[in-house]
Amino acid sequence: MSAIALVDLTLATMVPGSVPYGLVTDGVVVIADGVIVAAGPRTEIALPRHAETQSLGGRLVTPGLVDCHTHLVFAGNRAAEFEARLRGATYAEIAAAGGGIRSTVAATRRATEDELYAAALPRLQRLHHTGATTIEIKSGYGLDLASELAMMRVARRLGDEGPAAVRTTLLAAHVVPPEFDGDPDGYVDLVVDEVLPAVVEEGLADAVDVFCEHLAFSPDQTDRIFTAAARFGLPVKLHAAQLAASEGVDVAARHRALSADHLEHATPAQVQALAAAGTVAVLLPGATHVLQESARPPVEALRRHGVPVALATDLNPGTSPVADLALICNLGALLFGLSPEEALAGVTRNAAAALGLADRGELRAGLRADLAVWDVTHPAEIAYWAGMDLCSAVWVGGKRSFDKNT
Repeated sequence: MSAIALVDLTLATMVPGSVPYGLVTDGVVVIADGVIVAAGPRTEIALPRHAETQSLGGRLVTPGLVDCHTHLVFAGNRAAEFEARLRGATYAEIAAAGGGIRSTVAATRRATEDELYAAALPRLQRLHHTGATTIEIKSGYGLDLASELAMMRVARRLGDEGPAAVRTTLLAAHVVPPEFDGDPDGYVDLVVDEVLPAVVEEGLADAVDVFCEHLAFSPDQTDRIFTAAARFGLPVKLHAAQLAASEGVDVAARHRALSADHLEHATPAQVQALAAAGTVAVLLPGATHVLQESARPPVEALRRHGVPVALATDLNPGTSPVADLALICNLGALLFGLSPEEALAGVTRNAAAALGLADRGELRAGLRADLAVWDVTHPAEIAYWAGMDLCSAVWVGGKRSFDKNT
């Protein structure tokens, strides 16, 4: 067994305990066969005799970051809508005028799989270069059988050929497509009876998501899709309570969803229900920032009830064109009042939990050797600096996949 020993570094293991960040000032990480063999104080770890030793020059090492909510496969962009919002148009007004998600659907349906892949790969690489080692990718800009399958195939291909691990989520229930105007139940029939089985047959989905809002799908429709997902053994996630209070959060709790995302208008009772269900709250400050929304998720209630809080980019062309998890840590702290430690936990161990992944998100023996190396000395600096490209190197499964100095 060949081993690599990373030395001369500070560790933020993110293992919960009495030490903030699980901080180790003179640390070492030993990697073999893609797994962390040891991570901790240099004085307590005996290096394997034949280990290749690499000095990191005093840099900080954290778990590889996990982006647990993205929509990064799409065609075109919505810069014109960005301008319209700055002139005062609301999200709902843009959608009613034929913009919003539907405009991206039209562009995505016109694109080939190769074109979608070529457009998405630089976004994936940008996330990777800012520390992301695992990235969730949703469909939802196809909204018909052929286009949803195309998006899911592209997402799988990005995971197979790109630099980071990818988890795929079927979000066929994103909005009602134009051909089903006035018949949302008919579209739900299509999702349940045709799209979901076809995606499962090709092995393209790791989870199922629904956008449960007044602009999209009702709690009853969401429940129907989640019930169908359960029949195929797929876990569920939910966009909920972003734009208004919604019973969708209760649906997520009843189905023990992996995560409930956005949650700006979640109620105290719903927070308690999420806690009882073991559901992770995924907060998306990029969307809050871009949409200039005044509502904030109930962070204090989430803390009080012990709901794990994750952060994600929500990378998408309309409401969060953001591809930088370090920046998301900064926004999570400034907009939502998270501490830098909570923000870092939100893009490591809690984000991994939001994807149902127990093998990453911390630096400890037995987990995947997914690491991010930073040109800083203390983990608070990841949230402190904004747009500084502090990530120096990234390791995925024990292999260095990015090094900005080479």
